[in-house]
Amino acid sequence: MLFLILSILCSVIVGVIFKISRKYNANPSQIISFNYIAAITLCYFTFTPDLNALDHNAPLEIYTSVGILLPILFLFLALSIKYMGIAKTDAAQRLSLFIPILAAWLLFNEGFNTYKVIGVLVGFAALLFILKKPSDNAENKWIYPATVLLGFGIIDILFKKIALYTVVPYTTSLFFVFLIAFAISIVIVLYKLFVAKENFVLKSIPFGILVGIFNFGNILFYLKAHKAFSENPSTVFAGMNMGVIILGTLIGAFFFKEKLSKINILGLFLALIAVVFIFLSQLQ
Repeated sequence: MLFLILSILCSVIVGVIFKISRKYNANPSQIISFNYIAAITLCYFTFTPDLNALDHNAPLEIYTSVGILLPILFLFLALSIKYMGIAKTDAAQRLSLFIPILAAWLLFNEGFNTYKVIGVLVGFAALLFILKKPSDNAENKWIYPATVLLGFGIIDILFKKIALYTVVPYTTSLFFVFLIAFAISIVIVLYKLFVAKENFVLKSIPFGILVGIFNFGNILFYLKAHKAFSENPSTVFAGMNMGVIILGTLIGAFFFKEKLSKINILGLFLALIAVVFIFLSQLQ
């Protein structure tokens, strides 16, 4: 249970760091780039990946797709936290679990039981309520959390495909994906520095390193939690998603005074119910 709690904390802390970095005018794209430096370093010394294990049969096109998507989605994650808050962004990211569920049904003809159908329907209702703007908020940048939801759902599908290729250890695949993501993030930073004429912000370095540490911690503890609950992975699945939604909501409301309407709160409550039904569907 400790690993699961630590994974939840690390996941939410990443959002908190992005939120705090705004006060210091740190640059999101530069934070993301330095995040990968920290994550790659920790991954190398923790898992000792063997890149020689990668052969011509390895799913290199999937590695590349994930490596391109990750830094781009991190930018949308930062923008979503900026305009919509931690609570809504965390909920949107966790509701992304419905994308692979729908893909399994539509693309791979996986059967749907009653619990799964209810979970998906409640999840969509939750999303609509969560993204509805408070009446006193003139802006509603719903496109950012919506992109987070769709993007992380697609990444989840791709990571599942990577996991199916067991010849290469999953941690080695993860390390290679981080390398690609870092390369893409560097391209984004260079474009913004030399074409968009953004300034390099030194404060982005410590924020990036912190994001990388907790981003990696989230992955590490999540893998350890799955190992500890190897006979009941649904417990990790439900605990992780519900824990992040609840903790993200509490931190957003009490520490950052994020405004949530009654409709938003209902949406967050429905999101928890949706996760419960999906959890129950895994037990069938």
